Amino acid sequence: MKTCCIKSGATAAATLSLVLISGCGSHDTSAAPPPTVKLANPASVYCVELGGRLEIIRSQQGDRGLCHLPDGSVIDEWVLFRRDHSQE
Repeated sequence: MKTCCIKSGATAAATLSLVLISGCGSHDTSAAPPPTVKLANPASVYCVELGGRLEIIRSQQGDRGLCHLPDGSVIDEWVLFRRDHSQE
């Protein structure tokens, strides 16, 4: 009889161990991928920092940003950025 109880106890312990281990190894593959990091366009940020309003022009050649400055002037955002941030 003692042999039976020891065997049952060992079986229960082994079963419990397998259940615990299998729970640690399961992964939810349907989880959403982590979000990607998006960096702001420095020329667009600079336009807005100057109080400008950004307008994106879409064409077959690609997107182009125009900065409408508070004084009424309109300039390409990258031209403005490079003009004011020379690499001297």
